[in-house]
Amino acid sequence: MKRLLISILLLVLVAGGYYYFRYLRDTPIAALMQAARATQTHDVATFDRFVDVESVTNGMVDDVASQGSILGALVPGGGFALRGGLGLLKPQLAKAAHTEVERFVETGSVEAATANAPKRLLNVSFLGLIGRIVGPGSTFKGIKYTTTTGDEARVGVEFTRPQFDTTLVADIALKRQPDGHWQVKRITNTGTLLRQAVRLEK
Repeated sequence: MKRLLISILLLVLVAGGYYYFRYLRDTPIAALMQAARATQTHDVATFDRFVDVESVTNGMVDDVASQGSILGALVPGGGFALRGGLGLLKPQLAKAAHTEVERFVETGSVEAATANAPKRLLNVSFLGLIGRIVGPGSTFKGIKYTTTTGDEARVGVEFTRPQFDTTLVADIALKRQPDGHWQVKRITNTGTLLRQAVRLEK
């Protein structure tokens, strides 16, 4: 009887491990965990697998440029230029943002990432803008929600803003890739988060 119980227990453990391996590894949250781990291990290839950096940075450029009245606070001296010349500046800004993000993953240093970014007409650091949203001392609080519809998913990642005694939620859009893993495509509420950050600072 004891041997039978041990066998059943082992079977349950193996089945649970298989479930974790086959299911949990291919969830949107697992993709975010893999991307976060890649920034800690400076694994650019893994980060690129789970984050479409070009899509995310292009979305950020659009979101920043759409902020109208708060552009002056976000980009000192650059608000008018962004509003008036986005069509010409967008490829350059997106390329700079892409370079900054990948350099940050590679080195773990914001300073190194921004120092090696390509020269551009506007001195906009997208890691700096993210720093405005996240803020000093911020920590990951938890997953606020997860919704999945077919091959598309949205995950709400909640983080603290301790200096203002509040929390914010980043809405992250992911898409399932042909091999089954999920990939981050956009932070859909960057504009809202930027407005909230400026409002909190004021």
